Amino acid sequence: MNKSTKPDTFSVRIVSIDDQHQGQRIDNFLTTLLKGVPKTYIYRILRKGEVRVNKGRVKPEYRLNTGDQVRIPPVRTSAANTGPSPDNPVLRRLENSILYEDGDVIVLNKPAGIAVHGGSGVDFGVIEGMRVLFPKAKRLELVHRLDRDTSGCLLLAKKASILKSLHEQIRSGAMKKHYQALVVGRLERAIDKVDVPLKKFVAKNGERFVKVDREGKSATTLVKVERLFHHASLLSLELLTGRTHQIRVHCAHIGHPIIGDEKYGDEQYNQQSRTKGIKRLCLHARRLQFSIPGKDKVIDIVAPLDNAFQAAIATLEKE
Repeated sequence: MNKSTKPDTFSVRIVSIDDQHQGQRIDNFLTTLLKGVPKTYIYRILRKGEVRVNKGRVKPEYRLNTGDQVRIPPVRTSAANTGPSPDNPVLRRLENSILYEDGDVIVLNKPAGIAVHGGSGVDFGVIEGMRVLFPKAKRLELVHRLDRDTSGCLLLAKKASILKSLHEQIRSGAMKKHYQALVVGRLERAIDKVDVPLKKFVAKNGERFVKVDREGKSATTLVKVERLFHHASLLSLELLTGRTHQIRVHCAHIGHPIIGDEKYGDEQYNQQSRTKGIKRLCLHARRLQFSIPGKDKVIDIVAPLDNAFQAAIATLEKE
């Protein structure tokens, strides 16, 4: 190993969290702090309990509080740039998908098939790519998340204060999230709301999934039928809560799973759909409404459907 690429190490250290990092997820905090360290390694040291907050183990989704004492273990960092290069084709897709940008936020029409962050076999995702495209935005963070195969509105904050405000809007219900989904079967019943609790589980093989469970967290989705096809429906959905896989599990629960959903969907219908050219999860984050502190207007962003989703609708129209 030559001198230019030789890893350097540092001993255990304790980092005290200030107001600037209040509310930030621990995994995102570590990604920023440990520049050059792969996301997979960061999740590994979190999982093994090598990173501790106030002497206790925490999960990647833990949100930091002012005054927290974070134990950082000895970590090897490479002098080489391990992030995506500026000419990476995925970066070009991300750059072309920007719907809105100002000094506080960025909204993307996230392409289906791109993860929001690296890890679990993914070299890099939206947040790593956007940090390359916007190097001056030192505190660029995801405000919320979308599943890898879901397209549509994805919000990023450029400042810690903005991130904190947007998280509060999510918790209070002030931020509005609207989706479109193609589901199996004609939804002709009068269902305008699905209000059943959801709980996360981990299978023996480590796969995470969500089920309707009365001991789970409350979850509410508003449902409206936009169009009926011969064997499918186009739904408009609004999230009143933001649970993991909420729309996917709620649609499956009412007997109309989302077309192309390999985890909660109808396997036989999905196979038939693939032969017709419908090869994606037909879920799209269509509209996002939120406000910025100190500004009077509500920012209202609509993300157009991509070609694959439009083609899926056209295919169903012909049946």
